Amino acid sequence: MSDTQSNGGQVGSNGAPALNGLVQFVKDLSFENPNAPRSLGPQEKQPNISLQVNVGATQIAQSDYEVSLTVDVKAGENESLLFKLDLDYRGIFRLINIPADQIQPIVLIECPRLLFPFVRQIVADATRDGGFPPLFIDPIDFLSLYQQRAASGEANVARAN
Repeated sequence: MSDTQSNGGQVGSNGAPALNGLVQFVKDLSFENPNAPRSLGPQEKQPNISLQVNVGATQIAQSDYEVSLTVDVKAGENESLLFKLDLDYRGIFRLINIPADQIQPIVLIECPRLLFPFVRQIVADATRDGGFPPLFIDPIDFLSLYQQRAASGEANVARAN
């Protein structure tokens, strides 16, 4: 059987490094609009929007990793809370012929970068479907996020038992 082409490089028995996305899925999605229908009318001022993004990864097989990109968004506060959105989006990635010292950065930087456009669209659709203007998350610098977590000792890939 011959090797197949993938993005200009050979994937197969020749030893070329490869990152393959096997599947992507929504693990959990929650959208709350606690003050509807009052919250759906015109707003006196721009709501304070709080956004938190986290990246996690678990090795699930010798060369397979489950990468999670979680997003928590709140618009407004306390009694004036307009909406709350929680999303846990995941992908399974296979790393082939990647040097051991490069696995963690690839899993925690490149894999979330591949998941992000889908997460951004899900957040925009959920906020729009909840009765608000779509919330488009600005692009995220996953390299900086990784470096910050590495500096604090939090950037690591968990191993599945």
